[in-house]
Amino acid sequence: MTPAAGTSVSRRAGAAAGRRRRPPLPVVAAAAAVTLGTLIPLGFVVVMTVATGWETAVKLIVRPRVGELLANTVALVVLTVPLCIVIGIAAAWLVERTRLPGARFWSLVLAAPLAVPAFVNSYAWVGVIPSLSGVGGGTLVSVLSYYPLVYIPAAAALRRFDPALEESAASLGLGRWRTFRRVVLPQLWLPITGGSLLVGLHLLAEFGAFSMIRFNTFTTAIMEQYQSTFNGAAANMLASVLVLLCLLMLLLESRIRGNARYARLGSGAAGKPAALPLGRYRLPALAAVAALAVLALGVPLGSVLRWLYAGGTEVWNWPVIGQTLLQTLGFGVAGALVTVVLAFPVAWLAVRHPGRFTKLLEGTNYITSSLPGIVVALAFVTVTISLVRPLYQTVPVVIAAYVVLFLPRALVNLRSGLAQVPHELEETAQSLGRPPLTVFFRVTLRLTAPAAAGGAALVFLGIANELTATLLLAPTGVNTLATRFWTLSSEIDYSGAAPYALILILLSLPLTYLLYTQSRKAAGQ
Repeated sequence: MTPAAGTSVSRRAGAAAGRRRRPPLPVVAAAAAVTLGTLIPLGFVVVMTVATGWETAVKLIVRPRVGELLANTVALVVLTVPLCIVIGIAAAWLVERTRLPGARFWSLVLAAPLAVPAFVNSYAWVGVIPSLSGVGGGTLVSVLSYYPLVYIPAAAALRRFDPALEESAASLGLGRWRTFRRVVLPQLWLPITGGSLLVGLHLLAEFGAFSMIRFNTFTTAIMEQYQSTFNGAAANMLASVLVLLCLLMLLLESRIRGNARYARLGSGAAGKPAALPLGRYRLPALAAVAALAVLALGVPLGSVLRWLYAGGTEVWNWPVIGQTLLQTLGFGVAGALVTVVLAFPVAWLAVRHPGRFTKLLEGTNYITSSLPGIVVALAFVTVTISLVRPLYQTVPVVIAAYVVLFLPRALVNLRSGLAQVPHELEETAQSLGRPPLTVFFRVTLRLTAPAAAGGAALVFLGIANELTATLLLAPTGVNTLATRFWTLSSEIDYSGAAPYALILILLSLPLTYLLYTQSRKAAGQ
């Protein structure tokens, strides 16, 4: 190669690198606009706190009622999160690393409770134990609803685990328990911290499950204040405390997680871990897994079927059920499509042009989406009434709230999909004279379609089960399966609510299975 040719190649490579370093302005503007839109709830909390005034805010926050709610919330988190960790890790270990009879079957069954909304779980347990209430009831319902958030990523991590690490520990004289504690458990640190964060945020955001068992939390108190005073200062101050708790939880998870990396270095491929014999613990382990499945999945399904039997054919009001199902599907499909489209600019910048600015955009979306649905709904209610009153209680506002709540579900999937699309393909297509927009639709979009579909499915699942934001923002006369179920169950019409609970579960099961299969594919299985 001549010096001139080498210089030409270098210049072309430098020009290509320069183009990659300078993202298209329209994409940057779109990503920034999406991020600014998701900041509406956080801005609402700040503005309302300032508008209330320091003295009034202190009086509303420093009072016995807030202390009671804080004590309930802390107790719930302190009890539920460790239990979810223990149950999730133990269940993942049994089905992935031992010779548990029917391990493949149990691995799917133990993930299935994720398809049962927490408020449906609470409804089922109230039917079994009518006196269920307080911290104990809240912990029971929460653990059975949210342990899969730890179990699924922990099981995926155990599938990827390199057995050479355990073999090295055994050669150094470590027993099974010490090997698990000192070798295996550190490899599960990321699933533990990430799953714990998700559990904690769900606990702060949950309304229906705790309201049904008469357990007071910040979310239930905010809803009560909203219904009695409509956007009063007391509800806004409770929302500010709730947002502060969410941000503190995000910060705590980040500090605990740290920057450690858990990757295998060296030649060759990781081997497949050998299944360990259970010996005399075989039957107790099988009984424990079966008991967990019965409590987390059997009780909700059994309770729903019992109420359906008690109600007879009269509870199947097909015109209303059909209309509610169509409205749920409409909200879910529209919300999923809009969310995926709006997540594309942020995901594309994060993958193709990583840097401080793009990290800020991406991180902001994760922070704002951690806010509870009640806070997001209050923000949109206030903004629409104050600034754009014609949009109050309209479908576009509902969809906007869904975007704020569920954007990261699409963002995570799109990031992984875009990362697998070689940017050289895009550059080659542009070098052949194709406009950037044509390249996006013919190359990038086609290759990221599976990831986009997975993200849309997860967003749809979240929208179908969303309760508080839909209750506050949906147009009058419009119901989803979740809100219709809530209305009937609040009127103690448990038989009438049963069809909607069953349809919700049946609608969520395929999407939960999709999440389960994606985790196995990520682990190479």
